[in-house]
Amino acid sequence: MVGVLQRVLVCSPRTAGWNRPECIERWRELGFHHAPDLEQAQSQHDTLLNELKNAGAEVVELPQDDHLSLDAVYAHDASLPTDSGLILMRPGKANRVAEARHHAASCEVQGIPTFGAIAAPGTTEAGDVLWLDSKTLLVGHGYRTNATGIEQMRTLLAPLGVEVLSAPLPYGPGPSSCLHLMSLISLLDEQTALVDLPWLAVETVELLKSRRFQFIHIDDSERDTLACNVLALGERRLLAIEENHKTNDRLRHAGFDVRTFPGSEICINGSGGPTCLTRPLFRS
Repeated sequence: MVGVLQRVLVCSPRTAGWNRPECIERWRELGFHHAPDLEQAQSQHDTLLNELKNAGAEVVELPQDDHLSLDAVYAHDASLPTDSGLILMRPGKANRVAEARHHAASCEVQGIPTFGAIAAPGTTEAGDVLWLDSKTLLVGHGYRTNATGIEQMRTLLAPLGVEVLSAPLPYGPGPSSCLHLMSLISLLDEQTALVDLPWLAVETVELLKSRRFQFIHIDDSERDTLACNVLALGERRLLAIEENHKTNDRLRHAGFDVRTFPGSEICINGSGGPTCLTRPLFRS
């Protein structure tokens, strides 16, 4: 999750229906803070794409499809690449279930086969998934990813020699909100994690400490603006939301090269930061 980002899948606001009245009218139901502003969101998304390209990443855009909802812009959640191909998630948020097959079709064109898929009653969202190393996967157990989904992940990955560990998630704001494991942890390099420590389970903190991870703490005043959601670009380069000045300064003080983009509309409105907006397909 922290190697040099080479290829990444994204879904623009326009592709996700932020310009379609029948999609926009569902903003309250989907947990957005206000009705999306397409022009501002698209501009902020374009800035994100420029930062990804400037970092050397090839950007692959998901094609238009009428079955996608506003949430599809947060492209990270519907699939999980492995060395053997793509695992298709089955999101715990019902409107997002259709996204996985679109990821599969788009990645097939990129030469990435489908390795497996999560089936009902299992639910999984990749925002709950952290690769601690190439053979250890930490999966958050909460409202978006259930125990059955985690067990299916364990069965799929066992032949690859990957150990799947479960991490309990807090109740937080409740089942209607978007609280992923990656809302509370972002891996910055092989031994450093940005954390929202008060919200992490004790066993998760102890696990990370046992693996000698060093912690950088977000500024608590920036929790609601997704300060913990930071994308590693590799080689100590990070992509963060520009509104989180205090946390970004902490990261710079720790020696990281922090690039930023405005996220008021594309990120904070829909509760999805730069990791959520990107589905890394290949890192070196």
